[in-house]
Amino acid sequence: MALLVRLLPLALALALGPAASLAGPARSPYQLVLQHSRLRGRQHGPNVCAVQKLIGTNKKYFTNCKQWYQRKICGKSTVISYECCPGYEKVPGEKGCPAALPLSNLYETLGVVGSTTTQLYTDRTEKLRPEMEGPGSFTIFAPSNEAWASLPAEVLDSLVSNVNIELLNALRYHMVNRRVLTDELKHGMALTSMYQNSDIQIHHYPNGAAVAASGLNTLLEGDGQFTLLAPTNEAFEKIPAETLNRILGDPEALRDLLKNHILKSAMCAEAIVAGMSMETLEGTTLEVGCSGDMLTINGKPIISNKDVLATNGVIHFIDELLIPDSAKTLFELAADSDVSTAVDLFRQAGLGTHLSGSERLTLLAPLNSVFKDGTPRIDAQMKNLLLNHIIKDQLASKYLYHGQTLDTLGGKKLRVFVYRNSLCIENSCIAAHDKRGRYGTLFTMDRVLTPPVGTVMDVLKGDNRFSMLVAAIQSAGLTETLNREGVYTVFAPTDEAFQALPPGELNKLLGNAKELANILKYHVGDEILVSGGIGALVRLKSLQGDKLEVSSKNNVVNVNKEPVAEADIMATNGVVYAINTVLQPPANRPQERGDELADSALEIFKQASAFSRAAQSSVKLAPVYQRLLERMKQ
Repeated sequence: MALLVRLLPLALALALGPAASLAGPARSPYQLVLQHSRLRGRQHGPNVCAVQKLIGTNKKYFTNCKQWYQRKICGKSTVISYECCPGYEKVPGEKGCPAALPLSNLYETLGVVGSTTTQLYTDRTEKLRPEMEGPGSFTIFAPSNEAWASLPAEVLDSLVSNVNIELLNALRYHMVNRRVLTDELKHGMALTSMYQNSDIQIHHYPNGAAVAASGLNTLLEGDGQFTLLAPTNEAFEKIPAETLNRILGDPEALRDLLKNHILKSAMCAEAIVAGMSMETLEGTTLEVGCSGDMLTINGKPIISNKDVLATNGVIHFIDELLIPDSAKTLFELAADSDVSTAVDLFRQAGLGTHLSGSERLTLLAPLNSVFKDGTPRIDAQMKNLLLNHIIKDQLASKYLYHGQTLDTLGGKKLRVFVYRNSLCIENSCIAAHDKRGRYGTLFTMDRVLTPPVGTVMDVLKGDNRFSMLVAAIQSAGLTETLNREGVYTVFAPTDEAFQALPPGELNKLLGNAKELANILKYHVGDEILVSGGIGALVRLKSLQGDKLEVSSKNNVVNVNKEPVAEADIMATNGVVYAINTVLQPPANRPQERGDELADSALEIFKQASAFSRAAQSSVKLAPVYQRLLERMKQ
């Protein structure tokens, strides 16, 4: 396996998750160079990146400021080109790269990024392609085509001569059984590969990431040099007795608490002249800084006595206990946080025992800002809704995958949707990093979750706004399609949308069943796209074949530049958006016709009348519809 170290990897993730929205300011080397590349390319439009290409090669780089001005990389001359930034594509007639590329499964993504040799060898094995295309969350450090070509012939021959053992093992050695983002890669960390749990050791240098295979280095090997943040008696007295007794009686929580007070390196006060991030043995990061002559932890001057020297480190005494998330209950995770309003609702509903006990749970807690106009009254219906915000397992968002279903304490099954820049559960998307406690995990959500009730057709039939649409769907023979299992995004024209059509267009639409079906299919996307997954622009393929352009700006969703009246009406087989416009496929050209409807159109309106009493008495009806109602009453 050592020979495979020579394969230069390109990291791919099956699902990128909400990296852009959650990561905050760019800090990793990759983020910094990508940010610089975006700045250099922004005059060419949105999501355009400037890259430097080594002259005489196919190698391209996102580079830093120094390399940009020198026009050289490692002393070799480069030329500048402008391309779509990773994850975006061009739209005909528009500047830059405004559309986000749809996420594909891992096998298809290998082809998208040009790692075609890896894709080819994956295809030759019997097991790996179905695994890549199936459910799950994976990362592959995929060798480029050039990496495969650089292998000695005898090594390559030994791999391809035994595809289901040697080649399969080699490829799995490049894979990790979870989604790993660039921001997670830290110098010295080890990832467990899918080949016999062998380690992949990460080396993260200022100019990027490299991967080599090695054994696990013992963290505390040798004498070491550490910093101990020792709590004073005053620090313990500040903690509620119930919390302190719970931690002291739980060996795992106590171990995490102690490890959270030990920094991985010795840090004397004199060495701290500005804020710096220090990692504890527990794995959390503390911001160690200074304010005048005082040392601070996470911005608070809690160090009362500093620089007590020991043979293998230094001790600072602190006046507050640093309880890590891993030792907290769900209630404690949410205390004084931006989801405290939601957690108070759970308490009012009598669900507090779930959030303070030892059940393995995940809490989906909406942000406080969701309740800025007031909190809902707690009744049986609200209590059941809150129960459906509690998942029956302790989850981590990085392990969630597209299409996964989650069971709630309320008895519902919730779906996971992974988009390029967001990770959503039904209509609600994760708005911050996970907080993982002793038994429960807190997901901060951007809105109250609404579990699906019924199919798309059930949703449309249950809403008087869509009576004409329901009748049209039935006439076009699409009822079965929208009732069966599937993944649909339906832009549903309201009765108002149909009534606003010119009479000639209404005749044409409702008098020709084939054309009607074609128009209606154009309103149905072939995947589920909730509003939180839209971003600036997404091109969604419709059942009719043409693409819909869906965008979001200032919390307003538009489809083909038409505003959506209501978003995220969830169904068991899709999501419905109410729109006040009938969308036209690109090939259609409106033509004025007479206002006399064919018999089939008259039948559609008879059906619509049965679905909506309100429609019969409306004073806003189009003249042609008014005459039809009068004829039906004769």
